[in-house]
Amino acid sequence: MAPYESDDAVDAARVDAAGDEERHAARRKAARYAVPVAVVGVAAATIGLVPALAASGDPDLPRITAQQLIEKIAKSDVQQMSGTVRIDTDLGLPDLGGLANNLSSAAGKGSGDGSSADPRSQLTSLVSGTHTLRVAADGPEKQKLSLLESGSEYSLIHNGKNVWGYDSKTNDVYHGTSADSGKEHRAEPPATPKDFADQALKSVDGTTSVTVDGTERVAGRDAYKLLIKPRQSGTTVGAISIAVDAKTGTPLKFTLTPKSGGAAVLDVGFTQVSFAKPAASTFDFTPPKGAKVTEEKKDSAARKHAPEPGRDFAKGMNGADVLGEGWTSIATFDTGAKGGLPTGSRGGDFGGFLGSLGDKVSGKFGKGTVFSTRLVNALITDDGKVYAGAVTKDALVKAANAGK
Repeated sequence: MAPYESDDAVDAARVDAAGDEERHAARRKAARYAVPVAVVGVAAATIGLVPALAASGDPDLPRITAQQLIEKIAKSDVQQMSGTVRIDTDLGLPDLGGLANNLSSAAGKGSGDGSSADPRSQLTSLVSGTHTLRVAADGPEKQKLSLLESGSEYSLIHNGKNVWGYDSKTNDVYHGTSADSGKEHRAEPPATPKDFADQALKSVDGTTSVTVDGTERVAGRDAYKLLIKPRQSGTTVGAISIAVDAKTGTPLKFTLTPKSGGAAVLDVGFTQVSFAKPAASTFDFTPPKGAKVTEEKKDSAARKHAPEPGRDFAKGMNGADVLGEGWTSIATFDTGAKGGLPTGSRGGDFGGFLGSLGDKVSGKFGKGTVFSTRLVNALITDDGKVYAGAVTKDALVKAANAGK
């Protein structure tokens, strides 16, 4: 079903966005790349207000506006649930064979704890392909995530002050016991449609069209479809669709499609879900006989100083300058590594390998390499500056030229 929008609402949003300099300044802060922000206060003038009508074959649900649906998501307070989630990721990355496994192993070693059961050593597996996860939660102190692979399973269990990671393939166990362990690993990696929906909803502003796009059935439940589309040109994002459970307000499915068309870049959805209380035994864990148990080293020098894939980049993003606004925002920061691409004692000729995957570019900024996916592109200049965002290659080069 095509989205319905109010032209008056669109015009009002553009006037508000142009006249509120203080809000523009705040939006430029790199904090918008950090944790999700509350969405209840989104002005109704910036989103579609026309209720959606059910299409043939879809559930016939009460009429609702986009503003009401966003508020329903924000007010959702599901504490107990369990289910199965399917994640399909297609960033258009090249087939790197066993490189992902090597990076995963390096991530575990880089943490200073050296365990394949360390949650950080499992993140790279979700970058591409299709994955099945089982998830469960019983309040803020009990969560479990299991990544199911052919012939093996990785589980991450948070129960009170204890965090357990278990890799059945290697029979490795990772254990953290501090009060911060659960907070640190709880959403690592993001696993449910809500994790991704929270990130998308923080971008709702005057540069965004938000409408209710009908209804659908997901995992046997009635849901509304929230459609988020950038108004700006120059972004690689085409649209984001979020299926929202009509009863609980919980996102059941998240789909991000690129502006270039084709298959979704990211499709995360429940195939089965229950909002009943999981059995208490779900969150119990005892290391199997013969397993190698690695205790988390919270204060080790290695943990404080060793590079951690993803986390160090996130720190850079949080400390970055942000050029532009909305969906065409570009984060820029200086790595301090002259010569651009990373090398080093552990990296070897990794920089040369990465360089072979990118496109060489030049301009007023000098020379650099652009790494492209179907969604996020990044320009790393030879003097160590990084420009990254969900924008086109030309937008990155233009931003780098303007920085000189």
